[in-house]
Amino acid sequence: MPYQTPLTGRAVGVPETLEHLRKKMEGVATDFAAGKMNRAQFNAIYAHYNEQRILVEKLHKRNPDNDLWRQAALPGHTGFLRTHFESRMMFYIVFRHRDPRPLIKGGEEPAKETGRQIGTIIKTVWQMDKLPTTGLARKAMGDGKWIVMAIGELALTVAIYSLQPSQQQHTLVRDLHNDFERANRLILQRNLSANKMVFPQRALLT
Repeated sequence: MPYQTPLTGRAVGVPETLEHLRKKMEGVATDFAAGKMNRAQFNAIYAHYNEQRILVEKLHKRNPDNDLWRQAALPGHTGFLRTHFESRMMFYIVFRHRDPRPLIKGGEEPAKETGRQIGTIIKTVWQMDKLPTTGLARKAMGDGKWIVMAIGELALTVAIYSLQPSQQQHTLVRDLHNDFERANRLILQRNLSANKMVFPQRALLT
C-alpha cells in the first residue's frame, strides 16, 4: 500500500515523506505551545513521528529499490496516543472561603490520601492572613494525578486530573471559577444557601 500524503492523496517519494513527517513534528510542538496537549501527549506523539522518520530513512538507505519504507510512514496511531495520554477530569469540589462544607462536588470521589492532600492544600490557603483575590495553581499529587486550584475573592475550586492537564484544561478551571463568582456574587456575599447558586464547574465533567 503506497504512502500517500493526507493533503494531496498522491504517492510521494522519500524526501517529501520525510518533510511531511517533519511538518507533523513541528505541528505537535505548536499544539503543545498553544496548550492543546499535555507533556505526556507531546512526548508520545512527537516520539512516534520521530521514530517513523528514522525508520523511513533507515529502510530506504538499506534498500533504495524496496518500497518497505512506505509501510513505516503510513498514518495512524497518533489518535490513539493522543487519547491514551489525555488528562481526564476526575473530580471537582467548590468551597466558600474558610467554610469546610462543600458547595458542590462532582465526579469520582478521590482516594483518602488524595483527599487528605486536598484538605492540606486548602487549609494552607485559608490560613493566610490575607487571601488572594485571584489565583491559579497546579501541583502533582505523587500518584500520577494532578490538582488544579482556582482561587477567587469569595471561593475556590479544586479539580483533580488523571494526568498533568494541558494549559487549556488548566485555564478552563480558572475561567469556570471566575464565572461562578461572577454569577453568584451576591449569594456568596450574603452567605445564602448553595441551592440558590449556579455552578459553571459542572462543565468540567462534560
